[in-house]
Amino acid sequence: MEKKFIAQRLRQSFSDKYLLAEKYYSIVSAVNNMKLTEREIQLIAFTAIHGNMSYTNVREDFCRKHSTSSPTINNIISKLKKMGILVKDHGKIKVAPVINLKFDNDVVLQITLSHG
Repeated sequence: MEKKFIAQRLRQSFSDKYLLAEKYYSIVSAVNNMKLTEREIQLIAFTAIHGNMSYTNVREDFCRKHSTSSPTINNIISKLKKMGILVKDHGKIKVAPVINLKFDNDVVLQITLSHG
């Protein structure tokens, strides 16, 4: 018996690249059952936009924007590194290349959910 498929197209616009990045990483988390918290998704998105989370001024910007503390960021970074979402590259903490996008561009996702 030939399998049929359903195609569904959704379109959403975002006012800035941070919101686009947060939505992208929310979808990645949901589809892969990663159970990331909102703050973890915010940190991943912020890191992707800024290129890394290694510099003090970048961490301070994140803390200011999201009303959080440096120790909290360190704990989140540690967890995300263990999960392989953040990696250390030449001494800098970055988003893993496999899920790192350039959010200056539009993002088109194809998600295939299959059974059997």
